[in-house]
Amino acid sequence: MTGENLVSAYVNDAELDAEASVRPKRLDEFIAQHRVRDQLDLLLQGAMRRGSPPDHILLSGPPGLGKTTLANIVAAELGTGIRVTSGPAIERSGDLAAILTGLAEGDVLFIDEIHRIAKPAEELLYSAMEDFRVDVVVGKGPGATAIPLDVEPFTLVGATTRSGLLTGPMRDRFGFVAHLDFYAPADLETLLHRSARILGVPITADGAAEVAGRSRGTPRIANRLLRRVRDYAEVRADGVVTLETARAALTVYDVDALGLDRLDRAVLTALVDSFRGGPVGLSTLAVAVGEQPDTVEEVCEPFLVRAGLLARTPRGRVATEAAWRHLGRTPPNGTFGADAPPGPDLFSVQTDQP
Repeated sequence: MTGENLVSAYVNDAELDAEASVRPKRLDEFIAQHRVRDQLDLLLQGAMRRGSPPDHILLSGPPGLGKTTLANIVAAELGTGIRVTSGPAIERSGDLAAILTGLAEGDVLFIDEIHRIAKPAEELLYSAMEDFRVDVVVGKGPGATAIPLDVEPFTLVGATTRSGLLTGPMRDRFGFVAHLDFYAPADLETLLHRSARILGVPITADGAAEVAGRSRGTPRIANRLLRRVRDYAEVRADGVVTLETARAALTVYDVDALGLDRLDRAVLTALVDSFRGGPVGLSTLAVAVGEQPDTVEEVCEPFLVRAGLLARTPRGRVATEAAWRHLGRTPPNGTFGADAPPGPDLFSVQTDQP
């Protein structure tokens, strides 16, 4: 597994089982996101006392922060079933109608990346969310007939990494909207100790702190790094994840002290060494590092901007003073960022970008 995969917040098929093993099953096991957790607890407790399904729930935020986990927790707390699908998988309104009519009373329907749902299916979802009814069109042309079908009362849990792409009518139909923030290092350390107990991995406090500090504030990345450090500890050490073991393992996987991987450092190095810190256009920068512009923009830039290492300006991408210093360079006089205020706190900035 390469460094780029290790620090990607997106899940891959090969690690679904491993991720499921450490995923919290109840709300009181969910670490951090205290505000969202308390609000969700009130919503669920109120609904259970009334004996009715809770309002539809929209969870937004970058990938890897626990939106899918919370959807499963909602179903577990309510004691109901859950049907899982994704926006891109629902291409026709008939696909969604089949899913909705198959739900039992009180079930949870989880739609991941709901902003990517097809327009006809989205319009069908409106009536299902409000009136628990769908109109299925049979036939074509003048002879087409709309057949109304009732669906059992259900709770829709939608997850999105791009809340700005949701249409207004869709957003307005959610009774509870929550944004998940990046985790603080202390919360990630708590999470790592919990995951280590589940996986049977001995880990010291400083070892957990080292892995947490390189996890980009993302639980999925923290758990992934823990599994790779475990491999190193079992093969080349005594099996215990200590500070020295964690540092040595993450050096092997090209993950540095800030959580930057090979591609992140290549972008910063190209900016500093080849373009004197910028500004430089996205396409030119992508050619310099041998990657596609979409990869640089969607995979690298969000974290580099949050970490205060890169700035997007109308003229192009620019390396900040922190980027020069992270690479061990001295910023020249007049370089953007030399007199700028410090970059943003990595774990306080809210963003819908992956």
